[in-house]
Amino acid sequence: MFLQSLLRKNPAFPQAVVALHQAGAIPANSYAVDLDAIAANTSHLMDEAKKLGLTVYAMTKQLGRAPGVLDAISGAGVDGYVAVDMACARPISANGHNLGHIGHLVQIAAGETGEAMAMHPDYWTVFSPNKAAEASAAASRLGRVQDLLVRVFAPGDEFYPGHEGGIPLEDLPAMIAHIAGLPGARFAGLTTFPALLFDPATGRARTTPNLATLARAAESARQYLGEDQESLQINAPGTTSTAVLAQLAEAGATQVEPGHGLTGTTPLHVVDDLPEQPAVCYVSEIAHIHQGTPFCFGGGLYIDPVFGDYQTTAVVARDPSEAATKPIPVDMPDPAAIDYYARLSPESDRTVSEGDTVVFGFRIQAFVTRAFVAGVAGVRSGAPSVAGIWDVLGNPVNWEGSR
Repeated sequence: MFLQSLLRKNPAFPQAVVALHQAGAIPANSYAVDLDAIAANTSHLMDEAKKLGLTVYAMTKQLGRAPGVLDAISGAGVDGYVAVDMACARPISANGHNLGHIGHLVQIAAGETGEAMAMHPDYWTVFSPNKAAEASAAASRLGRVQDLLVRVFAPGDEFYPGHEGGIPLEDLPAMIAHIAGLPGARFAGLTTFPALLFDPATGRARTTPNLATLARAAESARQYLGEDQESLQINAPGTTSTAVLAQLAEAGATQVEPGHGLTGTTPLHVVDDLPEQPAVCYVSEIAHIHQGTPFCFGGGLYIDPVFGDYQTTAVVARDPSEAATKPIPVDMPDPAAIDYYARLSPESDRTVSEGDTVVFGFRIQAFVTRAFVAGVAGVRSGAPSVAGIWDVLGNPVNWEGSR
């Protein structure tokens, strides 16, 4: 689905990827990121967010926490970054970027609270009184007072399986009072996930019941904040792009957290012609041909299941001019299997050779794979080059490919 959007809206990018892979500059099993496009997408989103008074913390997990990509996003004016876990937080902080939000979706393990607090996050989400106490203790050891966000929920709220957690709405007053009694913590606001979800029936982003829960929680919290109620933060992530910022602001959000919105790969980007350009693709290579069936290398063939099952296709090319040829159907590995390879099914008159570049356009989640991340600069100027290659923990890779 996203491949067609990539080929239509940013055709110079797959052409550049083919040329760079064939030159040995990009390894097979890489997520290539168009740094020009992601900077332009971020700049556009920031312009709209500032008009609405929204703070923007960019998500980094999808892009493998790659420092060069973070540099491009920061250069476009983002306020900071949300770390889905400590593996995200480390490269954000180590590379000098602002750690805006930590602890959501993944709580901080007890033994990592000191390390996390030393990164000076703007906000830290807690799901329970015990987690608030752990954060407070870590802050007190450093002489800090940490702003905490509390995740709330109510009956009927929607969570992805395995993402559940938080304080029941009716327990929020007691939680605020508990935090008020902690020496190293301050109650700063509320959060949930997801606040928005894509609705296949309408092709639009719909609000979840969670967003109404946030509104009720905010009303309750303001009764306890008195003069400080104007500082209450409402963090409302989920399906975030320029197209939904006004919707979130109208619902009371003060913080938004785009991830796929910055790469032009939210579900809305498939059904609508939105401002963001597609800025990412997965790069592989024909590894071998077995009894007439071509196989390409895997390692990063995890498709974020935002849609149901659909036929995956890929561009196969030896020359950049071939990037516009008809994509070939791909038989993807079963999600339960290790993705060593994927099988391609070209038409009988289509010639595919070992070493050909294979370009996918699916929606990525680099951090759960064993792929590389390759930053590509200069696509817009017509002089593309590889700005850096990293692993999915954000560590630089010394790639010396050759052809």
